[in-house]
Amino acid sequence: MSAATAALAASFSTPAFSQDNSAASGNTIEPNTVEEVVVRGIRASVGQSLAIKRESTQVVESVVAEDIGKLPDNNVVEALQRVTGVQVTNRSGGEATAISIRGLPDITTTWNGRNVFTASGRQFALQDIPANLVKRIDVYKTRSADQIETGIAGQVDVFTRRPFDFKGPTFSLASRGIWHEQADRFNPNVSALVANRWDTGAGEIGALLNVSYARTRYRDQSVTAGALVPFATADNPPAGWVPLERIQVTDGRAPNPDGSLQTLWRPGLNEGLPTAAGSTLTINGVQVPYLLSRDAVFQSDLLGDRKRPAVNAALQWAPNDRAEYTFEFFYDGYRNTTFNNLQFTFVDWWGDLGANPGSSFTLYPGTNIIKSRTAGSVYGFNSGDLTVAKTDSFVYALNGKWRIGDRLELVGDLSYQTSKFSSAFMAMRTDRVARQVSIDFNPGDGVTSFHFDDDSQLADPTRWNVAEFYDNANRNKGDAVTVSLDGDYDADWGLLKRLGFGFRYDDRGASEAQRTQSAFLGRPLSSLPSGLQWVNEGFFDGHSDTPTSWVVANGYYLRDHVDEIRDLYHAANPGNVNFTTTENLSLFENFTVDEVTASAYLMADFESELFGRRLRAQAGLRYVDIDTDMTFNDQAESRRLGRLVQTSAGKKVSDVLPSVTVRYDLTSDVALRFNYGKTLRRPDFSALNPNFTLVDDLTDVGYGTATGGNANLEPTRATNYDLTAEWYFAPGSAFYATAFRREIDGLVVSLRSRRNIPNTTNNTQEFVLTQPANASDGVLKGLEVGLVYFPKNLPGYLDGLGFLGSLTKLSSSQNVPDTNDAGEIIGQKNSAFFGVSDFSYNVTLAYERGPIGARLSYVWRDDFLANNEAALFANPIGVWRKPEKSLDMQVSYKVNDRLSMTFDAVNLTEEIAQSYYAFGDAGGPDTHNFGSSLLSRTFAFGLRYQFD
Repeated sequence: MSAATAALAASFSTPAFSQDNSAASGNTIEPNTVEEVVVRGIRASVGQSLAIKRESTQVVESVVAEDIGKLPDNNVVEALQRVTGVQVTNRSGGEATAISIRGLPDITTTWNGRNVFTASGRQFALQDIPANLVKRIDVYKTRSADQIETGIAGQVDVFTRRPFDFKGPTFSLASRGIWHEQADRFNPNVSALVANRWDTGAGEIGALLNVSYARTRYRDQSVTAGALVPFATADNPPAGWVPLERIQVTDGRAPNPDGSLQTLWRPGLNEGLPTAAGSTLTINGVQVPYLLSRDAVFQSDLLGDRKRPAVNAALQWAPNDRAEYTFEFFYDGYRNTTFNNLQFTFVDWWGDLGANPGSSFTLYPGTNIIKSRTAGSVYGFNSGDLTVAKTDSFVYALNGKWRIGDRLELVGDLSYQTSKFSSAFMAMRTDRVARQVSIDFNPGDGVTSFHFDDDSQLADPTRWNVAEFYDNANRNKGDAVTVSLDGDYDADWGLLKRLGFGFRYDDRGASEAQRTQSAFLGRPLSSLPSGLQWVNEGFFDGHSDTPTSWVVANGYYLRDHVDEIRDLYHAANPGNVNFTTTENLSLFENFTVDEVTASAYLMADFESELFGRRLRAQAGLRYVDIDTDMTFNDQAESRRLGRLVQTSAGKKVSDVLPSVTVRYDLTSDVALRFNYGKTLRRPDFSALNPNFTLVDDLTDVGYGTATGGNANLEPTRATNYDLTAEWYFAPGSAFYATAFRREIDGLVVSLRSRRNIPNTTNNTQEFVLTQPANASDGVLKGLEVGLVYFPKNLPGYLDGLGFLGSLTKLSSSQNVPDTNDAGEIIGQKNSAFFGVSDFSYNVTLAYERGPIGARLSYVWRDDFLANNEAALFANPIGVWRKPEKSLDMQVSYKVNDRLSMTFDAVNLTEEIAQSYYAFGDAGGPDTHNFGSSLLSRTFAFGLRYQFD
């Protein structure tokens, strides 16, 4: 065992057992066989991470806290952004909130080895786990038979601390003040840990309490150009149309012989409508040229207030050196209030063009796409949207470990968890018709520019009429009881060195409930209480050529006076049976699911020599049986028919999943590793609900949108291959590379169809319905390369300098079904996976000398397909993100053995996140730019005190 591995084993050891459930995971770190060594600081944490990687059977990356409460980020997602093969995104609210492994988001999330989730979801919201509570994070990219079978991307296992991690009395207190530049607010982030262990007549006993609280007041701002739709040309419009008139999908001026209306163009095509100059549509049998332009421009100025309380508590008892019992409790809370100030203007009107319509617009060269235009008499609305969200997640666990004889170790675990997410959304719209707006959809930097003839009127409440009030709420719940027993037998039968076996039983429940209502008022905003008016200022911090201030309904006033607002709208709409007052509101339960999973595994470790070098292999089989019972309630049909409409469905799945890992020590410092295995991705519970959610025709295209699930969805299955080479060329330094391939069958993609759906609550009965289906297969392959290097004996103050970096090259392809209006598959096309960047990298310069520790980190990822646009428009269906990046810095100074100071800065270059429309060769950031979001810089100063 190397010195780094010995130090790692000691730092995670207890008198009897390793403290990371590794005996049950097959990734065993040697038990307590060395004297305990206390290691701290950047180089120590990096060395421990490399030791975990080197000794693990699987391909794993780890992040180890330098010390108590000293993971150099705010939450788990941000802590992983510098891990090889991990990409993060959704950098809103002053933090990163989404994570993928090798471009795939389907990740099994575990806490101290136990599967955990948030509410009715399959995963835990890792961004809600504060870094202050974390001891270590392991990212598994391959899987063994003793690991949970789900998550084709991999597994993220978050370890919190236990009392036996410490030698005796321990106390730590950490506090940081974090300034968010755009919100101009200081935010607290505090944590405390107290732990002790005692020798008693009943054995050794330990207790630990670790608490954390973080509050973040933030501001997110974005400018967005709407979707593309076709328009008549200025000089040769179709017969019956006027210059620059918008061409709807159907129109009474284009009838078929049987009296039905012609479909003039088809929305939602993968590539959108052709954009070459002179492209035509067939209208009344005539090929007519058209132009493409945006339907709207809008700005969002969102203020947020997020709070995250968290508690980790543990009791441990080792009655002797052959038994150990651990009780753990974990609470994770989330509170978030967001007030979104939305200014939305339609720019698809063709009236008031003046005497020379051709002078009111310009085109991108060589295309039929309008780059800039002036539109008159444009309708717009502002909306004050307030959302209050809350999550409470609790996990209770009891774990026992027993050594039986000299060869057998058993680990039993019983856990119960419950998680509830609830939210309430209310929005009041105000509208007006502006005399004129001038827009340049892309002036060159991708940030759409526009101004009205008088921007000051945007902030004048007398110009705005109070329109709709939207009042929605939902509640998602989940719970689970899980029991497992794992065995590890030290066989030592020739080549066969170890046998692992075990079973797991999980009973999971989930439900979702919601309510929606809306009504119209029709009254000047200035006639309502002045407290209902909110005017923002300083929008986009000078980084956009757009209006900087507008008036909206005050979302905080709506929240504090919601009973009065409901009474006001109810009185104005006495005949609207679908809008009610507070005392009559209730949630409608959409579905309940009970899913029972039973699994068992058998695994064997082998060891031999090849050419005088150690050859190790691990082979295993995991059997899983899944029984899902579902009950669905159809709210739209129940409301239409006046009675509860309910359906039930059941789904049974069983599978045998093999895994094989072979490791060969080419030299004492060079290791080769090959892994083969199969994994599953289970569909989200919400994706199984076949009932429809209907959305109005919001953009006047003649139909709304509808979404529904599919109770017959099968799990997605992946066959995985990994080949890794690792060179540990110096203590605490390594170079490694991994080539991998994922063959994925049964990917869930959305199929679209045009449906007539009777209802009493929407402004149309025609909808484009989107439903999921296992209708795609794909391949993801790539290469990862990483380097950790701390040179020895650098001269002078350079001594202590180190480098950490990695890059990931990915290639993905999946077939995308093309459907007709009836939803029938009529062809196939190829697309990249969602969330997969072809190239990403991160580099960190680390420095540690005497009392000073510092990091300067840069992360970058290439363009990636983020999501698909609603199938309503003429642009390419895919929404792509432009390259995302962040330059961050952390500096610490150790005042003495107990007190240290820290300074952190995130997003030093104040990046703007941008997106655009594209599919294949169609679209792109220059002509199809979509949204631009200003990301806030944050600066933090902290103090940390520790006694042990």
